[in-house]
Amino acid sequence: MTKPSIAVVGAGKVGSALALLLSRQGYRVAGVASRSISSALSVALQVNAAASDRPEMVTPGAEVVFITTPDRVIARVAGEIAERGGFKPGQVVFHTSGAHSADEVGAARRAGAFAASLHPLQSFADVKTAMENLPGSYFALEGDGQALAVAEQIVRDLGGRSFFIAAEDKPLYHAAACIASNYLVSLLHFATGLYGRFGLSREEAFRALLPLIEGTLRNTGRAGPARALTGPVARGDGPTLEGHLEALKEVGRQELELYCKLGLYTVTVALEKGSISAGQARELEKIFKEADLNGPGESNNRHDQADEGRGQAGNHAYGI
Repeated sequence: MTKPSIAVVGAGKVGSALALLLSRQGYRVAGVASRSISSALSVALQVNAAASDRPEMVTPGAEVVFITTPDRVIARVAGEIAERGGFKPGQVVFHTSGAHSADEVGAARRAGAFAASLHPLQSFADVKTAMENLPGSYFALEGDGQALAVAEQIVRDLGGRSFFIAAEDKPLYHAAACIASNYLVSLLHFATGLYGRFGLSREEAFRALLPLIEGTLRNTGRAGPARALTGPVARGDGPTLEGHLEALKEVGRQELELYCKLGLYTVTVALEKGSISAGQARELEKIFKEADLNGPGESNNRHDQADEGRGQAGNHAYGI
């Protein structure tokens, strides 16, 4: 299949990386547009393309248009391009939002173009890491059939893998991606902050925890999330968890609640793994729920209520 010419609207991390990587794969970059002409020029000069701060000046010369602006302005930018005659019939218009469907560029459809969302399931700190991370990544595709055929080719040329998703599933898909990426960062921030309670700086705490984090990810990659689970929940170790909860009461309500919510979910993972019995699961759930209800500074009697079923699992997972 002949490689189409492209234009990129939005010279941020994703847009810049797409322009540079696709140029290397033989795509002609017709133009790069950005609110900042200097940003557009910094990319355009590297791929021998036109640069503008007016998107409608670069989109007509391309067979494929990528709108890689922030999510909140995708529809507005697409509407402005359409109003100014920047789209043409038969053109393919992509946006790269994970949360929104192809309807976000509906203005392009009304101008006769085919629309789709093409979202890389990846996080990018800067253009350099975006270029390093895009190859090998998965891409979620959704939209018009004609556009999806082009999207599949582009993903293959980027060295990625693609899968299709329905428009109505985009919010849940993006929520899952946020849990795996953004909230993982929040959990690491939570853990390193707790280490500060006994004298380590956040930087020292992160360096200390990093081998554990990396080992956990390697284990999860090899075995899958359920089988990789270790620790006190996976062992049905109520007394250890009670010690954690008593310590967290001295830290704060928010920290205690978060730990309890995570613990309750982890009980379901341990059940899936088969490392605890149903009786142990009920015991652990009771520990977490009572601690969450009572909160810091309030008493509870769970120490006397957590005897039945402890230590009965024959498939213990040892580790942190």
